[in-house]
Amino acid sequence: MAARVVLAMSGGVDSSVAAHLLREQGYDVVGLFMRTGAHGHEDGRADHKKGCCSAVDAGDARRVADRLDIPFYALDFEKDFDRIIDYFADEYLAGRTPNPCVVCNSWLKFGQLWTYGQQLEADFIATGHYARTVRDGDEVALHRAADPDKDQSYVLYGLQRSILPRLLFPIGDLRKEEVRALARSAGLGVADKPDSVEICFVPDGDHAKLIRERRPQSAAVGNIVDTSGKVLAAHDGIERFTVGQRKGLGFATGERRYVLRIVPGDNEVVVGDKEELLALGLVASEVNWLTAAPPEAPLACTAKIRYRHTAAAAVVTALPDGAARVTFTEAQTAVTPGQAVVFYDGSRVLGGGWIERAV
Repeated sequence: MAARVVLAMSGGVDSSVAAHLLREQGYDVVGLFMRTGAHGHEDGRADHKKGCCSAVDAGDARRVADRLDIPFYALDFEKDFDRIIDYFADEYLAGRTPNPCVVCNSWLKFGQLWTYGQQLEADFIATGHYARTVRDGDEVALHRAADPDKDQSYVLYGLQRSILPRLLFPIGDLRKEEVRALARSAGLGVADKPDSVEICFVPDGDHAKLIRERRPQSAAVGNIVDTSGKVLAAHDGIERFTVGQRKGLGFATGERRYVLRIVPGDNEVVVGDKEELLALGLVASEVNWLTAAPPEAPLACTAKIRYRHTAAAAVVTALPDGAARVTFTEAQTAVTPGQAVVFYDGSRVLGGGWIERAV
């Protein structure tokens, strides 16, 4: 009997080609579309493409499943996804910059998906992420994808180590152009569908508006100040700002100013020179290790502090209570509380955690 795989299908080209490859490899594939409540436009207009949860996407996923002759189910995860939107809003109001993709993968896609897969007596779960799992004896490790421009291992660091042997990433060894070529050759109608480029529940890119609608009682004005405390301008809410931001500060200045830190208790946004953004280290909390155990001694690695950051040489030291200290060989810019720091050994993901502060 063929091994059964539950595949998360978003209606995009990546998960569609993943379904095609799994079928070609002889798996018994069951496609699942995860309805989140962030459905976007229901009328098929082209601007729905920036998300990944619309009714149009569900229709695309169903048509691919029909083309490949695999069972397909749309599941309602709206209540679960509501927690992610709450997290998103609350983090901004706490002066932090959230990463909802990390949380969605940890809580929903690889949490609830595996729970449902077990109900279907599935042997594996799969997605269209650009990442790889590599088996070495009895150990399975998470690795970067073959395509460095599309690698998504950064947003997967929060997966539980115990689930790694059950994961399949069928397109992890492929480049994007190869994935689109496979979609065309297989006759999948999504071969040229644009990639999702925005947070699915903020399709218009205006996250501050969403936060104000979600938390109207938290709207509060404040001041933009320099490092000496001098007031430079007023602002209408700290949710509009993130560490490292230069554009959209809301006031004119003769020199470039960057957000250095956000002080939620005082509703202050502190700005300064680019050089003041540099930090040689950070402290992270809620660290999830994908190794057998946290390192007992300081560990040389490379570390990424945001999705598009080039991993930098560092030493990570595990601390009590699931924390870690990261010291970089060279100072890094815009170490941002609320973002994830992810540790690598070559292409292998060692783990990661939430950035609490620069040090």
